[in-house]
Amino acid sequence: MAKVYLLLAILGAVLPYGALLPWLFDNGLNLQLLWQAITANNISVLAWLDVVIAAVALICFIVTDSNKHQVRGAAFAIIATLTVGVACGLPLYLYLKEKNREVQIKA
Repeated sequence: MAKVYLLLAILGAVLPYGALLPWLFDNGLNLQLLWQAITANNISVLAWLDVVIAAVALICFIVTDSNKHQVRGAAFAIIATLTVGVACGLPLYLYLKEKNREVQIKA
């Protein structure tokens, strides 16, 4: 299952950035225009609020679960969540947790 989680983490980084990079090439790092796009309509706001709440919940989960199960490298999943998104951070954490479990079984 670890390979599936790793593949999903990679896709969770590549696909969203595949949509963002063309916008950045066209508009540069224009934060005002980005904010206008994010808040363009109620559906955009709904999607962003959903993602932000999911990211906060995921970070809380990673912190508590990684302490409970002593998952090494959990900070990378938090960084991925904050810099890439939930679509990368969640499968990355699940990958790290699975790899940690495999190491504990072998020991």
